[in-house]
Amino acid sequence: MKVIGYVRVSTAKQGKSGLSIEAQESKIRKYCDLYDLELVDVIIDAGASAKSLDREGMQTALQLLKSGKVQGLVVAKLDRLTRSIKDLNVLIEGVFSKAELISVSDQVNTATANGRMGLNLLMCMFQFERESAAERTAAAMQAKKAKGEYTGGKAPLGWRVDAQGNEVPDEDEQELISIVREYRALRLSYSAIAQKLTESDFTSRTGNAKFSKSAAKRINDAETTEERASRLNLDDTRKCS
Repeated sequence: MKVIGYVRVSTAKQGKSGLSIEAQESKIRKYCDLYDLELVDVIIDAGASAKSLDREGMQTALQLLKSGKVQGLVVAKLDRLTRSIKDLNVLIEGVFSKAELISVSDQVNTATANGRMGLNLLMCMFQFERESAAERTAAAMQAKKAKGEYTGGKAPLGWRVDAQGNEVPDEDEQELISIVREYRALRLSYSAIAQKLTESDFTSRTGNAKFSKSAAKRINDAETTEERASRLNLDDTRKCS
């Protein structure tokens, strides 16, 4: 049977690990030699994510399978092909209903009903692991944000990131917040406040001296140092109760 090998690495780090291009290709070639499969070629996707099937090498391999020029696809590990159950089902119904999918490390071969069932069970596990990792990361980032710790990207209005990577108050922006709130206490509209800010010496982070109505509202809604301290103290109190 003629088969095509498929290899994928998504990062440079993987390229230096056991998931390297050379390691995957070696597994594929040894498997084909062992089971007398005619390996036509090994297609490589370097620096490609498994979140989508829209990869140059993947599409080339699928075209070969659909054309009937090869009758199977061999991967070193199933997650090199895809990490999405939805994409896997698309492949099984549209491509591997006729061609064979072989995963060396996972001992999967879709030529049999047992092989197809095992494939689906493995993909459920892979997707569960990926989604669980994403949830843990999101929870950790949310916890850091709640503590006022820097989580990457731009610091919120009224704050800046110091040399140690911590969020600290930006004195100029904190002063701007105070002024806007004083204007609001005097019942000035955001349009009127924006006009006053434009006439002042203040500028935005981008150096723009003209303030809009929406900018005035964002400044008013920004967190002051006192509000952050109060929020963090309140969170600590709730944890102890």
